[in-house]
Amino acid sequence: MRKLLLSAASLSVAGLSVAAPAAAEISDGRVKIGILNDQSGVYADFGGQYSYQAALMAVEDFGGSVLDMPIEVVTADHQNKADIASNIARQWYDTEQVDAIMELTTSSVALAVQALSRDANKITITTGAATTELTGAQCSPYGFHWAYDTHALAVGTGGALVEQGGDSWYFLTADYAFGYSLEEQTSSFVTEKGGQVLGSVRHPLSTTDFSSFLLQAQASGAKVIGLANAGMDTQNAIKQAAEFGIVQSGQRLAALLFTLAEVHGLGLEAAQGLTLTESFYWNRTPETAEFGQRFMDKTGAMPNMIHAGTYSAVTAYLKAIEAAGTDETEAVAAKLHELPVKDVFAENGRVAPNGRMISDVYLLEVKAPGESDVAWDYFNVAATIPGDQAYLDPADSGCPLVTN
Repeated sequence: MRKLLLSAASLSVAGLSVAAPAAAEISDGRVKIGILNDQSGVYADFGGQYSYQAALMAVEDFGGSVLDMPIEVVTADHQNKADIASNIARQWYDTEQVDAIMELTTSSVALAVQALSRDANKITITTGAATTELTGAQCSPYGFHWAYDTHALAVGTGGALVEQGGDSWYFLTADYAFGYSLEEQTSSFVTEKGGQVLGSVRHPLSTTDFSSFLLQAQASGAKVIGLANAGMDTQNAIKQAAEFGIVQSGQRLAALLFTLAEVHGLGLEAAQGLTLTESFYWNRTPETAEFGQRFMDKTGAMPNMIHAGTYSAVTAYLKAIEAAGTDETEAVAAKLHELPVKDVFAENGRVAPNGRMISDVYLLEVKAPGESDVAWDYFNVAATIPGDQAYLDPADSGCPLVTN
């Protein structure tokens, strides 16, 4: 039997050994949140332990308790495998009294855990996975999608490059639900803008040798090679593309899911000039910079949209419990739909009927090394994309919960 890599890190932030009698309806005398993601693989920097630390920050900033009950955060590594993630989720729900699961990097994992949680009458808030299926055909009354999705990435990065003349595309696509969704949505946006898709090739998750895939993309003659992957896969593809002289020969690389964490790992010398889309940048406003510095002091890294999005999701969940006066799933889900999202991550966020949290996203350009004079200051904000433009209209999402 495969051993589950359950983390021993379980923190009671409130530090209470004996809970006071509940004045409101809090099950088990505490609120328990699980952060489930990849902590040892290709997405370890993308989310990983940094998302766990963001969740702890949210609990600490909330005061460590809700409705006079302590808040606890646990975490585990799902290894990017849906079966392992589902087994952890079942154990958390059945024996460890976890009330909600969040982050859920990797679309196949997020879809599996959201479906299991729907049946278990539990809330999930996905910040690490991208597929629009979470708020589309496979939506859940208890499922919420924060931070970003493939449609927002396609509108941001795909739209920008077509408008800049990148009207022919070839895709290198991660061979699972996230990659398919990102390729499909970007392809649709490219063709709607008058461009064309010349082809695509799929690669396994955690690929180390992209040479054959890149040679196919190079041979296509496409103006833009769309990297429909993420994390270390994108970093490795960009590094190896440089070895083949692909950009020098006139083709452009579109990193369709690339965040601050991956730019830092790659370095400005290799990443300069890339266009990407995130829904958070730490150096955009004084408020985001203050949050970024606190996160840096805690973790040694600046937050990307996954980390800041996890902070926002935990905060919103706790606010919903407080407003509902209970941690009962139906009541909390109703409040999550009702309450505005206004925090360091989202200035004007709202939750749509399909569970999609809608807020602004940002088209970013990676600076040249000489342009960055502050550590981790890697981006110029090229454009702000209003949330209503970045995300699908709920009526067009395919979610059966949405009534026209």
